[in-house]
Amino acid sequence: MRKAIACLIVLIYLTLWIILASIVGSKTTDWPMMGQIVFYIIAGIGWIFPLRPLFRWMNANEGE
Repeated sequence: MRKAIACLIVLIYLTLWIILASIVGSKTTDWPMMGQIVFYIIAGIGWIFPLRPLFRWMNANEGE
């Protein structure tokens, strides 16, 4: 049951992350090139850090 709940949370979270990143990304066209690069690196990698505790919980043994 944990994996099903976690998968649903991940799908919802990633959908919201993508929508937010695309909205903000569309506003970065006036930014300097280095600012755009930094934004896209953060948007591309940053999504995983808030999900790490969820992945740990999902993969934890039920008896622990």
